[in-house]
Amino acid sequence: MSSPPRARSPYADKLVLPPPFSPVMLREAGDAFAHACAIAGPDQAAVLVWVGRFDAVEFALILEPEETLAQARRAFYAGMVALGDALAVHAPPEKPIHYGWPDAIMVDGGVVGGGRFAWPSGAGEQDVPDWLVFGASVRTVTMGAGEPGLLPFSTALEEEGFDGLETGALIESFSRHFMTALEVWREDGFAELGKQYLARLPAASGVRREFADNGDLVELGILKKDRDIRGLAEALRLPTWLDPLTGVILR
Repeated sequence: MSSPPRARSPYADKLVLPPPFSPVMLREAGDAFAHACAIAGPDQAAVLVWVGRFDAVEFALILEPEETLAQARRAFYAGMVALGDALAVHAPPEKPIHYGWPDAIMVDGGVVGGGRFAWPSGAGEQDVPDWLVFGASVRTVTMGAGEPGLLPFSTALEEEGFDGLETGALIESFSRHFMTALEVWREDGFAELGKQYLARLPAASGVRREFADNGDLVELGILKKDRDIRGLAEALRLPTWLDPLTGVILR
């Protein structure tokens, strides 16, 4: 990734990011993912848009791919690996962190948020897209008690013992882990990065998992030799961890 000089946000200094990231902060009412998609392009590569919220960590990163869309879409897994590793750094000891394929992230079995991914609407699978956007949102506190048992599988970082974790600290940690994930991909191939993602999927008895070349999840039955393929592109069109009516993190 590369990032040309650009005007800095007046709030950018609240984040300390490694090169080549360039932070842009939005007010609390802003939508980091929508904003990143709106400004995305080759000249905005490595811009990280984030929102100054107290109830959630919300950010989106603009990427400039070098592969066809079918291959470049696998960058979503790099973002998820980085998000999982960033949470693990700040988690209480022995606190389990898992993924719900492809985009949900769970702490001790409860959904705290997840990742999102976008690409140009007109890009074909064999085209090199002008941009990609990885976005993430992680709930830090529960805003209301709600109806008991309504969404029993949701949680927030505060409830899971992430005491005092600030938005900036998690985003900064994500940025460092994302660079590490890209380095693993570059040096050892996507298969090695894929193993890191698969290691955080909940175990399934009698099933072996691997990735197809385009990032689809392949589940192989060890005993019955069954083969199930889950398409990544279609799965990313509707995030599993967002309320389809409100667009907010399930709680």
